[in-house]
Amino acid sequence: MSTNPVMVDIRGVHKNFGTHEVLRGIDLKVRAGEVTVVIGPSGSGKSTLLRAINHLEKLNRGSVSIDGELVGYRRRGDKLYELTEREVLRQRTRIGFVFQNFNLFPHLTVLENITEAPVSALRRPRAEAKERAEALLARVGLADKADAFPRQLSGGQQQRVAIARALALEPRVLLFDEPTSALDPELVGEVLDVIKDVARAGTTMIVVTHEIGFAREVADTVVFMDDGVIVEQGPPGDVLDHPRHERTQAFLSKVL
Repeated sequence: MSTNPVMVDIRGVHKNFGTHEVLRGIDLKVRAGEVTVVIGPSGSGKSTLLRAINHLEKLNRGSVSIDGELVGYRRRGDKLYELTEREVLRQRTRIGFVFQNFNLFPHLTVLENITEAPVSALRRPRAEAKERAEALLARVGLADKADAFPRQLSGGQQQRVAIARALALEPRVLLFDEPTSALDPELVGEVLDVIKDVARAGTTMIVVTHEIGFAREVADTVVFMDDGVIVEQGPPGDVLDHPRHERTQAFLSKVL
């Protein structure tokens, strides 16, 4: 068992949309420097869980802490008080999020997409942010695309820019929501290679994906979710090769 400190601590998280309960009591700990891969059928609550971690979705019950700090709330005595939007935005600078559909600013160049948040959110000097952005572009294999606009890039290149943009804020944890699902099959590998590189650098990551091979290769822990609950979790060799629960077995028999 890893002795790394817990970076993400999810306790008793419930989330309803109207009368529909999407998350039904999620407990999960992610240790610093480790990669947790979340798999499961569509509609099982995986993306909602990620959005709850950085308070894009407000919880109905439970709590999320990152590096010991409650996300979205402040505790006073036995009560939780919601933080202001500005305080939540400050917290989000520590939680990188890479979306399915890249979410790049179309009117900004690739370099500007990466430098904008460190300058506006972290108050970094523009020259320093630009230097770091250039280094990150080189790291994701796009040093020659600094002056291009998102529309001039392939989907795989846009997603690699989105990863560089998330890393520019030096987040404590990086969340990926189906980072390859919007890509043509031949572009999936280039994005997964970048994510593997980020994982090897010791970044704490939670990755929601359908790429079982990637989960097997990169994850420290695989979490299988179904119907708003964690059905089972453990090392990839256990969950993927010897699943104990029949729901996990049924899911893997369809995707492997």
